[in-house]
Amino acid sequence: MRAISDIGDPRLVKALAHPLRVQILTTLEDRVASPSDLAAELDAPLGNVSYHVRTLADLGLVKLVKRRTRRGAVEHYYQARGRAQVSNRAWAQVPGVVKRSMVAVALEQAVDAAGAAAAAGGFDHEDSNLSRQTVTLDAEGFSEVSQAIGRLHEEVAGIHERSTARLEKAGNERAVQAGVVTMLFEAAAGEADASSNSSATGRKRR
Repeated sequence: MRAISDIGDPRLVKALAHPLRVQILTTLEDRVASPSDLAAELDAPLGNVSYHVRTLADLGLVKLVKRRTRRGAVEHYYQARGRAQVSNRAWAQVPGVVKRSMVAVALEQAVDAAGAAAAAGGFDHEDSNLSRQTVTLDAEGFSEVSQAIGRLHEEVAGIHERSTARLEKAGNERAVQAGVVTMLFEAAAGEADASSNSSATGRKRR
C-alpha cells in the first residue's frame, strides 16, 4: 500500500473512519506505545489492534520508533508522525457514511475528554473558555468561518511550539496539558430558529 504523502489524500479520511483506528492514532499522538499496550488500554483484542496499527503504519500515519524484548518476545513501539489534519478537498471526496462515522468518533472523544476535564476541575483555570455561537451565514460566510478556524489552529500550533521550547528550558515544571476543541457545522433547524442572529453561552474569564 502506498503511504500517504499528501495530507489531502482521501484515504486518510477513510483510514480514520474506523473507531478503534482513531483511538489508536489519538493515543499514539500523545505517547509511544506497543500494540499490547494499546490493547490493554483500549480493552480491545490484541490481534485487532495489531492489524490496525500495521494499517496506520502502511498509510504513513504512524512510525516504528523502537523494538524491545519483553517476556521472550520482541515488541514493536509506535508513535504518530504528527496530528492528522484532513483537508477540505479530501473531506469532499469521501462518502457520507464515512464522514458520519468519523464525526461520531471525534464527537465521542471530544465529549469524553471535556467531561473528564470538567469533573477534574479542568475549567477552573482563570483563562479557560467555553463558548457557543449560532450565526446566519451564506456560502461565502461559511467558508470564511472555516478559514478563520484553520488560522486559529495554525496559531495554536505555533503557541504550542513556543511553549514547548520555554518549558524545556524551565524543566517542564509549569506544564499545563490543555485541550482545544472547535466545531463548525450546519445547525439543526430548531436550534437555528431559536437564535435569529447570534448567541453565545458559557464562561470566558480574562
